[in-house]
Amino acid sequence: MSLIVAGRFTTFPAAEAAAEKLYAGGFLEEDVNLFFVNPRGQHARQSAMAAAPPPTAAAARSHHARNITAGAVAGAVVGVVLFSAFSAALPSVVIAAGVGAWIGARIGASVGAKAAAQQAAAHHERVHREMRNDGVLLTVHVCYENQDLAAQLLRDAGAADIERASGQWHDGHWADFDPTRPPMPFADPLSQRA
Repeated sequence: MSLIVAGRFTTFPAAEAAAEKLYAGGFLEEDVNLFFVNPRGQHARQSAMAAAPPPTAAAARSHHARNITAGAVAGAVVGVVLFSAFSAALPSVVIAAGVGAWIGARIGASVGAKAAAQQAAAHHERVHREMRNDGVLLTVHVCYENQDLAAQLLRDAGAADIERASGQWHDGHWADFDPTRPPMPFADPLSQRA
């Protein structure tokens, strides 16, 4: 794992100017990289559930109708089986099938509504748990000895959020960067002494 210090800027020109300060401070070009981080909820790296396209209204109605139909059929079968077991008359069995179908349809509809509510809650939770702000992220591959210098240069250049991370640095960039993982703020050296 590599030690990485990163700072967030609002524009590419500001981040590029900060990169020039890092080069002047002794950092190599292959140890400095910048890229844009999308706003919360729009990160390219998402779970399989989030990567699936949202259902259309027609698809949602179709799924809801399948739940109701399955519940109605199951309820009708249960009603017929129960009343047939008691050797009930045919009109009683037909009424039992209808009542069972109605109850089954209600259960099917509530199961579908509950699943839709859980999916919406999971999406909301995932998006609102993301703590990383959007902007241009300037990342620096550092060692223990020069991490404070990198953070100070980023701070002096006007970086909004400075963070420290452990990650894979390959071919001049942070290879395993995950925008959904909360950043770990780089503590100010003066506050560490207090």
